[in-house]
Amino acid sequence: MKMPTADECKKMYAERRARVARFMKQNGIGAAVFIDSEEKRESAVRYLSGHISDAVLIVFDDAYSVLVPWDEIMAKRYAYADKVVPYTKYKNTAIDAVKAVLRESDHFKTKKVELPTTTTYPEFLKYIDALEGCDVHCRENSVHNCVTELRMIKDAYEIACTKEAARIGDLIIDTVEEGIKSKKIATETDVALLIEKECRTHGCERTGFDTLAAGPDRSWGIHCFPNYTAGKWANAGLSILDFGVVVNGYTSDTTVTIARGKLSAAQEKLVDLVQKAYDECLKLYKQGLSIRDAAIKADEVFAAGKRKMPHGLGHAIGLEIHEPPRVNLKASETLVFKPGMIVTLEPGLYDEELGGCRLENDVLITESGNEVITHSKIIKL
Repeated sequence: MKMPTADECKKMYAERRARVARFMKQNGIGAAVFIDSEEKRESAVRYLSGHISDAVLIVFDDAYSVLVPWDEIMAKRYAYADKVVPYTKYKNTAIDAVKAVLRESDHFKTKKVELPTTTTYPEFLKYIDALEGCDVHCRENSVHNCVTELRMIKDAYEIACTKEAARIGDLIIDTVEEGIKSKKIATETDVALLIEKECRTHGCERTGFDTLAAGPDRSWGIHCFPNYTAGKWANAGLSILDFGVVVNGYTSDTTVTIARGKLSAAQEKLVDLVQKAYDECLKLYKQGLSIRDAAIKADEVFAAGKRKMPHGLGHAIGLEIHEPPRVNLKASETLVFKPGMIVTLEPGLYDEELGGCRLENDVLITESGNEVITHSKIIKL
């Protein structure tokens, strides 16, 4: 994919912060604090500034931003903020950094500050003491929730990154299928390490999560434990492979089922039900349709086959592997699919005797319907 220029990146992150600032202005919030650390990861920092990790980001209601990174050199290479101050200046302490930035800034007119919603009560009390004279808040329906809602609708850059991750993931699936046929892949470890190698070869940052590879003896697990072993994989029966790759922060998420050899009638029925649920639910991944209704349809398909899926039908992906909206029965009845959402569709069934089957692809909701951007499948050998 074509990478945006530095000027294009600067404009993109500034526009994102401007949308956040509008919400802040409307709600009388003078400053919003975002903290990404080893203790609490917060991908909103990367979404709003481009900085990879480990930093405090403060956005003011006029869209001015100050980034306080742990790694100043890394910030010079990746971050786009109006001002960058090294974390070491504040003894590597978030409270000290926030206190100093707010005290020294001419942009802090409205003295209302919002902290991350993950702030613990003891931390909150420390901030109240440190930010004397400020109206300190940590609440639901905050600017942080506003950012979460903005991230549900991917912009052109996010879609391009995810499509590139999807393209590379598809190439890896083809390589895996060839490896099975050539007998280069025989164990769970073989396929997991191949994915790690191939994603790096294609320029990805990393895998989206620890690869899940389960042979026929373990495919009954929704998420197998351990993630992969030295055990056989893609031998006779049902094997599952769940993986994602990351391009510029954005991950894909796919699951392949390998159905090898002659399956029993019960196994064939399991596989057919998963494929039918996938096909039927894909029709409902469209603009304006209820997210909850898609989950209900999956349950109806499985109920007709006297089976029940033990997990949700899907979830959004982005800078994190699991983002809202979640496609499940808990979804609000008013929550609908919107253009720009990238959501997984992953029906699955699991049986201790028969093994498991899951089929997962990433679906971009469009103005005219949807676009399946990954091409995972149930591979029958």
